Amino acid sequence: MFRETPEISEYSCIAGHAELAALYKSDKLEGIDRKFQKGIDICTKVGDLVYANGIRFYEASLALQRGRTDIALQILKSNYADVQHTKYQMLISQFDASLAEAYRKTNRPALARQYALAVVDQSKSNRFAEPLSIAYQVLYLTEKQQGRMEAALAYHEQYMDTNKGYLNAVNARALAYQTVQQQLLAKKLQVDTLGKQNQILQLQRNLDKKASETGRLYILLLLTVLAFIGFWAYRVKRSQLRFMKLARRDGLTGIFNRQHFVNEAERQLRYCRKSARDVCLVLIDLDHFKAVNDTHGHAVGDRVLRRAVDACQAHLRSTDVFGRLGGEEFGMLLPECTLGNVLVRVEQMRAAIAAVSSVKDAPGIPISASFGVANAADSDYELRQLMIDADRALYQAKHEGRNRVSLFGVGMRN
Repeated sequence: MFRETPEISEYSCIAGHAELAALYKSDKLEGIDRKFQKGIDICTKVGDLVYANGIRFYEASLALQRGRTDIALQILKSNYADVQHTKYQMLISQFDASLAEAYRKTNRPALARQYALAVVDQSKSNRFAEPLSIAYQVLYLTEKQQGRMEAALAYHEQYMDTNKGYLNAVNARALAYQTVQQQLLAKKLQVDTLGKQNQILQLQRNLDKKASETGRLYILLLLTVLAFIGFWAYRVKRSQLRFMKLARRDGLTGIFNRQHFVNEAERQLRYCRKSARDVCLVLIDLDHFKAVNDTHGHAVGDRVLRRAVDACQAHLRSTDVFGRLGGEEFGMLLPECTLGNVLVRVEQMRAAIAAVSSVKDAPGIPISASFGVANAADSDYELRQLMIDADRALYQAKHEGRNRVSLFGVGMRN
């Protein structure tokens, strides 16, 4: 889109912004820094500060993902006044949410809380926007870090609700896009098939005098059409299966993503309630994982996450529900499993994760995890309450020194 051209118009700026947004959101990041700067230059030249700062927002978000918080803060702070001047609410919320996240990562909780609350106040008319989801997550983590657990739990509940709505909206748009694509493929296949059939009929009329040759040609064309139809049907089906997997699985670890985990867990809980069966929820959080990323890089951090997931999966059954809730936090629902059995299995998982540091992919890197366990006998069969209670138990495990399993007790609610 950003070709060397003598004419630069407002359309070039808008189209360039759309292209960069698509590249960023689809993780096609090769040469993205140069494209970011070129897009900003074009939009600045035509005087469109909204789209120029929209590109800067993606640039700052990528810097945060890469752990370059200082660069992200420089981009956001140096252009914040221009963003405020545009009075474009969504862009202001995006900048505030990114500033909140950046200040949280640099251990400045007061500023992080200030900008996160600004997003909450601005986003009342757009409850499920991405900036609001980021803001609630920052508020939850900030309050939790400060030890204000009641406020942290309240923000965590709002984060879950907002993030669920945001993911639903994203998935709905993706599903609509895929549906249109599949319909276009089906229409093209139908047109091509009708065209081939018309060719066969024409050949039959034109080659009546050559019966044997016509018969061989008919068979050949028919086989070609069938092969063509079969090939396109295979491609359409493969695309559908691939999209279903992407919509349900976490791209890094291959286990359920947060949305699909919630759906499957709620379905299992309804079954267990109806049949009066035992069920437990376990929350897992890798200890000091940020230090692993900061010290060894995100590539090693990603390998550690995959190794930890593999270590847990070795102790799971086909009926267990396992998903990544975000970052280094995971959840698992264990139906038809007594409390005694759960504690034994979770302890095995804890030991397996601790052994990850001895494997080839992560030599010498100390890895451990804290576990919070809640069961339906104490927390009922509501997923929200089970997650709140398991999070309290997880906090207790962290408080007691990490690398341990903590079981929720009714007394923790006080």
